[in-house]
Amino acid sequence: MNRPYNFSAGPAAIPAEVLQQAAAEMLDWHGSGMGVMEMSHRGKEFIAIYEQAEADLRELLAVPPEFKILFMQGGGLAENAIVPLNLSRAGTVDVVVTGSWSQKSQKEAKRYASEVRVVASGEESGFTTVPDPAAWQLSRGASYVHLCSNETIHGVEFQQLPDLKALGSDAPLVIDFSSHVASRPVDWSRVGLAFGGAQKNLGPAGLTLVVVREDLLGHALPICPSAFDYKIVADNQSMYNTPPTWSIYIAGLTFQWLKSQTEGGATGIEAMERRNMAKAARLYDYIDQSQLYFNKVAPTARSRMNIPFLLRDESRNDAFLAGAKEHGLLQLKGHKSVGGMRASLYNAMPIEGVEALVAYMQDFEQKHA
Repeated sequence: MNRPYNFSAGPAAIPAEVLQQAAAEMLDWHGSGMGVMEMSHRGKEFIAIYEQAEADLRELLAVPPEFKILFMQGGGLAENAIVPLNLSRAGTVDVVVTGSWSQKSQKEAKRYASEVRVVASGEESGFTTVPDPAAWQLSRGASYVHLCSNETIHGVEFQQLPDLKALGSDAPLVIDFSSHVASRPVDWSRVGLAFGGAQKNLGPAGLTLVVVREDLLGHALPICPSAFDYKIVADNQSMYNTPPTWSIYIAGLTFQWLKSQTEGGATGIEAMERRNMAKAARLYDYIDQSQLYFNKVAPTARSRMNIPFLLRDESRNDAFLAGAKEHGLLQLKGHKSVGGMRASLYNAMPIEGVEALVAYMQDFEQKHA
């Protein structure tokens, strides 16, 4: 079956192979007589699913043994509160503001930390650049430093995570990697905690991934709900409360799909990174030479996952979107706060989808130049 290409920023496309396997197992998972949505989260069937998913994810992302992998709920937005509830110790939190999501993180952290400092911001550029870490005004004794390593709305991405120790800070780095998790390797030597909603690159909405270094556990504020206390969640293998079982199952299938991917001799995450670089380069290269479309983000800060672009003649926006839908190119409308268009090229988007989008954009430009 030829499906349309879904460029949604999230919830986003899931690999067809994963959907097909889930459909085949919907009524009866491996002869258990139950679908996964019907299983007890404490039964041997689901425990097997959970343990395999956790092991596959640890292998895929090369997560070191001193980090705990937590499967939680609430999405990245809830983690904006859960992180300071666990890590702020009611002290100072440093935030690097590079777009809408880190702005939300800054605002939410103010509820729990005694002080939240913006140590660098890309706002003056309209969030089209990533502030140079060498110029960050880091606090002495900060509880942690927060950044969003890929801003879904504005389309900016840290091409390399900062080395806080080299910048003179002992604070752990917290990253929101919701929209590019599993699209490229993570340098865990520079990270204390990483979190992300699953609904972009890992599976369906409902699951939130948290990868946290063990020494950061056990410091939750007294007001932190037990279900959001990282140590309690870790001590109970993410089963303190009923976890999002179906979402974990689909994510587990996605992890297996990722492990099976190959590209130019590379496998897994390395293969996905090569593929994602090629997809992004194809679209950016066309936009940059176009007379109709343009992208505002500085080339050194451009996201591989989320590519916003605008038409120089915005009166043609509706016609562009209508034509795209007719060509099987879905959900290209940009976020309401920035307008224009946005193509999200997550792992499940094949290069053929990008080629189809570029071909349509070329045709539209020829007709409306």
